Amino acid sequence: MSLPAITPARAAEMLRNGEALLVDIREVDERARAHIPGSAHLPLSRLAEAELAVRAGQPVIFHCASGARTAQNAARLGERAGGCEAFIVEGGIAAWKAAGLPVAEDRKAPLPIMRQVQITAGSIVVLGVVLGELVAPGFYLIAGFVGAGLVFAGVSGTCLMANLLAAMPWNRQPA
Repeated sequence: MSLPAITPARAAEMLRNGEALLVDIREVDERARAHIPGSAHLPLSRLAEAELAVRAGQPVIFHCASGARTAQNAARLGERAGGCEAFIVEGGIAAWKAAGLPVAEDRKAPLPIMRQVQITAGSIVVLGVVLGELVAPGFYLIAGFVGAGLVFAGVSGTCLMANLLAAMPWNRQPA
C-alpha cells in the first residue's frame, strides 16, 4: 500500500484551513531541532504503541525529513490514520522549508543522534588513518575498530556509539 503524496503548499493549505491533521513521524531528537508549527508528533519507532488522535473523516498528512521514511512505511501509517484519508508530504520537512513555509527551529538543540554518530565515527576513522600514515601503522587499527563497530551496529540493530552519545550531557533532556 502506498499513500498519495501532496505538495508542501497543499499540505500547508489543508492545515491552515483546519482540514487535516499533520503528523511528524521523525524521532524526538530530530523534531527538537526543527518542526512544523501545529503538527502532531508520533515517532515512527513508537507507532505501534501510540494512539493517533484523529477526527472522523479528517484527512491525516504524514511527514518525515525527506519523504523517504513516510514512503517506506506507508502501509503502517495508513493503518494508523484510523480509516481516514491519508497523505504523505512530498519531500518531507526539507521540501516544506524549501517552499518557504514556516518551521520552528531551535539551533541550540543537539544534532540528531545518528548525525552525531556519523560525525564521531568519521572523525575517528580519519584520525586513525592520518595517524597510521604519519606516526605508526598500528593506528590503522583504530579505523578498523570503528568500522567493525559500525558493521556490528548494522547487523545487530544496536549502536553502542549512539548509546554512549545519548548519555552525554548535551543530549540529556532537562528535568
